[in-house]
Amino acid sequence: MASEEKGSVNEKACTVETASADSLPSYEEAAVTTGAPTEKVSPLGYHVDWISVVFLSVSKMIGTGVFTMPGAILKGVGSVGLSLVFWVIGYLFAGAQLSVYLEYLSYFPHRSGADVAYLEKAYPRPRFPMPTIFAVQSVLLSFSSSNSIILSQYILVAAGVETTPWRIRGLAVGAYSAVAIIGIASTKWSLRLSNAIGVVKVLTLVFIAITGLVVLGGHTQVTDPHANFRNSFAGTTNDGNGLATSLVKVNFAYGGFENAFTVVNEVRDPVNTLKFYAPLSLTIVFVLYMFANVAYFAAIPKESIRTSKELTASLFFTAVFGSTRAVTALSALVAVSSFGNLLAVVIGNSRVIRECGRQGVLPYPRFWASTRPFNTPLGPFLLDWVLTVIVIIAPPAGDAYNFIANLQSYPANVFMFLLTLGLFFVRKRRVSIGAPRSEFVAWNGVLVFTMLVNVYLLVLPWVPPVGGIYAGDVSFFYATYCIVGLAILAISSGVYALIIVILPKYGNYTIRQLLEKLPDGAQTNRLIKVPNAELVEWDANHDEQGNVIDQKTGKIVNTAQK
Repeated sequence: MASEEKGSVNEKACTVETASADSLPSYEEAAVTTGAPTEKVSPLGYHVDWISVVFLSVSKMIGTGVFTMPGAILKGVGSVGLSLVFWVIGYLFAGAQLSVYLEYLSYFPHRSGADVAYLEKAYPRPRFPMPTIFAVQSVLLSFSSSNSIILSQYILVAAGVETTPWRIRGLAVGAYSAVAIIGIASTKWSLRLSNAIGVVKVLTLVFIAITGLVVLGGHTQVTDPHANFRNSFAGTTNDGNGLATSLVKVNFAYGGFENAFTVVNEVRDPVNTLKFYAPLSLTIVFVLYMFANVAYFAAIPKESIRTSKELTASLFFTAVFGSTRAVTALSALVAVSSFGNLLAVVIGNSRVIRECGRQGVLPYPRFWASTRPFNTPLGPFLLDWVLTVIVIIAPPAGDAYNFIANLQSYPANVFMFLLTLGLFFVRKRRVSIGAPRSEFVAWNGVLVFTMLVNVYLLVLPWVPPVGGIYAGDVSFFYATYCIVGLAILAISSGVYALIIVILPKYGNYTIRQLLEKLPDGAQTNRLIKVPNAELVEWDANHDEQGNVIDQKTGKIVNTAQK
């Protein structure tokens, strides 16, 4: 949404950047210069075209959710009709959240990392709490164990091998290791592979959708394909916890629509590209999800779906085709889809962790920011791999998938609420500096809707299930993931308080940031301890970014410390 510039821009109050020849300038408040430095030339290159934008989002959304979540969602809501309604609600909610990301993108087109970059810009004061809290929780939850486990299960089903806990874990570690190696070796080829697998998974869902229509037409061995659609809302639950948990799962299944925003600084014309192709990818996935669910309900008895756990798609293949060969072939396609999902996830996660490191709030920021030796973020890839392997091996089998999926969603809802609220603060600051209307502005009603849904997702999971505190979708206390999620946020806040507030107070020093430029062109901040006795002199000779200022001319002497 573009508009003519009205009023005058306060040049001293803001910095002006241009993302591309086709985009409007980006105005940033001059006082808001804390956080990761802007890399106007991406050290990771520009390998992300519009095709990669589509399939980074599609591949992360279409991973294991549509093949595994329908049973858990049906169990939570109680009826086929409400289950389908929830998939529609999930699409509307994802679309509302997408508009938040698009508006932030229009303001900060050079910043990859999505949430980590936008939260930093929305809440610049006080300095460091938001970057620190988000960075710590991102590190603690930077793993993809759930999808790795589902991938290994489908590989074993396709191979006709018995699924034992340690076979699943061992294969999951091997598969994720392969994904990490591909991501480390080459951004260009990892994106090409992600795109190719994205095509396969879209075609897989198209095949399932068409097969579902054939089933509904009565042309398969399924005896009564319309059974689940008669009185489709019969059995709808009044269990608030089940409804909330189901919405969490639907939201998780659509998770990934924001994945392309983690790599926007690797897109040559990010605003115009994502403004069109990000909503397109979300809509494609929504249509495929709906047809896939209709196919499942047409072919599989309701009770079988309720108890299917993570293998709903396998039940569908068995019900329709019967033969082991067909089930094996289609289970292999689901496994390929899951592998592509992991690849898209690891690409996005590596950029998020890299941006956290570039803010300076993680130790050894040069390690996180560096793109050597393969022109890829090696440090973030290694961290993601280590944490994923630990989480694959450590938790007991059984409830791990549901628990981890819910756990990762809970802090994400907190940050999404803050991210949406923060847009109002960014808008207010832009008005104060006379910046013109950006290329995309979300409706206020959409922002309010987004915040309300996030509040719902944060509050309703605490309502006990109808069957008691152990009747949730895990065998232990139903709200354990909420408690653990809040504990992670508390730990993250404690790290900020300790490193930025308590230790400096008793050590008689103040934290300041210093800009560093690496040989590969990457830039990062490093937090340094300035003795309070030298603080006035430091602030007089440096700007907030840590650049040295010539006292005679008032100009920056050097833009980076090498």
